[in-house]
Amino acid sequence: MAEISGACDERFGSVRETLASNLDQGLDVGASVAVLLDGEPVVDIWGGHTDQDRTRPWARDTITNVWSTTKTMTALCALILSDEGELDFQAPVARYWPEFAAANKQGVLVRHLMGHTAGLSGWTEPMEEEDLYDWDKATSLLARQAPWWEPGMVSGYHAVTQGYLVGEVVRRITGQTLGTFFAKEVAGPLGADFHIGLAPEHYSRVAPVIPPPALTVDPDPASLAGRTLTNPRLRGEVAWEEAWRRAEIPAANGHGNARSVAAIQAVLACGGEAGGARLLSAAGCDAVFSEQAHGTDLVLGVPLRVGMGYGLTSAELPVSPQGLLLGRMGGLPRGRRPRRPHGGRLHDELHGRGHAGRHAGSPDRAGGLRVTDPRLRPGPRWASSASSTPPARPPRTPGPAR
Repeated sequence: MAEISGACDERFGSVRETLASNLDQGLDVGASVAVLLDGEPVVDIWGGHTDQDRTRPWARDTITNVWSTTKTMTALCALILSDEGELDFQAPVARYWPEFAAANKQGVLVRHLMGHTAGLSGWTEPMEEEDLYDWDKATSLLARQAPWWEPGMVSGYHAVTQGYLVGEVVRRITGQTLGTFFAKEVAGPLGADFHIGLAPEHYSRVAPVIPPPALTVDPDPASLAGRTLTNPRLRGEVAWEEAWRRAEIPAANGHGNARSVAAIQAVLACGGEAGGARLLSAAGCDAVFSEQAHGTDLVLGVPLRVGMGYGLTSAELPVSPQGLLLGRMGGLPRGRRPRRPHGGRLHDELHGRGHAGRHAGSPDRAGGLRVTDPRLRPGPRWASSASSTPPARPPRTPGPAR
């Protein structure tokens, strides 16, 4: 049986056994798993290797690119600003980012960005991987382009763009990049080893992701799925590159492990306070349950119920009575994938689970459509624990627009 390191409460022995079984069967190469109960760690284990050849053991401080789990870290930054009264989810995006009003987007609201309903799931202009490292280019192109469908009507998974959209709003309010704000206001107070924009001193701890098999079917380039998921077409190997690690791509290139993901998302699960730090009020936590869309997602082609920056539990995707989904609106255990009304094979291949490092730590709580671009077609508890409340943050001074 695979060697599993770390601590595991005897009540959760089956978690340790499952991780060992996954490693023994080759379902995972290396992984970490963390569970908090009532704000206290009951599982913090890891095992396997950080490379496909299985020569380097997974260690306590190993981190990996967690892809779309990064989106929830970005959403948490926006939730904090909203809770402090600096960001209004019901306000037009252009209130904070005036250039965004171009192409008749005056009516696009911040909540549309949070709920994947803004109609900006991809870029109209051609994009290359290296363009993702140019914040000004990525955001200015989105500010100039017209929505691909009527904003606020239905979700269309903003696979990469959501991070730039929400991140730019955060930057306009705080004068800080999303990664900097996250480090100071979230990861720092919680002591969480999670990074959006990874410094070189951490590279030696990274478990490179193992890419999924090459696609055997491509999406129709004129479909929303094609336009969203292949411009640019991201290679799994891109996460090995220094430029990717160093950049801030707030929807896709966060680096962490199960322990850090659990520590951060415990904020929502525990009423806004975790690890002795209060980041949100109870009402600020409840904002995530504000439903923004419920129906078949235009990009993924699966039924989704979307809240404020998080996927929500639904009959189609049951998680728990008050469950939240971390990551790609589908970061569910094996066997809990939704039925796909169409495009199922394409969906699986575009979103292959090719990680050398799995991570866990998801909290237990935490109609008609008018497509405006004729070229596009729809494609396929933790309970609260008591502790002293830290001092309130001083007000921030917004920085100038770049």
